[in-house]
Amino acid sequence: MKVTVDGELCQGHGRCYGLAPDLFDSDDEGYAVVLCPGGEVPAGSEGHAQLAADNCPEFAITIEV
Repeated sequence: MKVTVDGELCQGHGRCYGLAPDLFDSDDEGYAVVLCPGGEVPAGSEGHAQLAADNCPEFAITIEV
């Protein structure tokens, strides 16, 4: 599973890094960034990635299976 954040859509609400701090963080301006190298979600964290995507108000998080 791969996760990406569209920087054009992200408004910096912080739900993703609040719900999945092992996968997301904020940059210096408060916008989401993916912590996983290459966006590859570690085994066992797929549910957290999906939860973050489902709760993004701008639908800025994309998950590829």
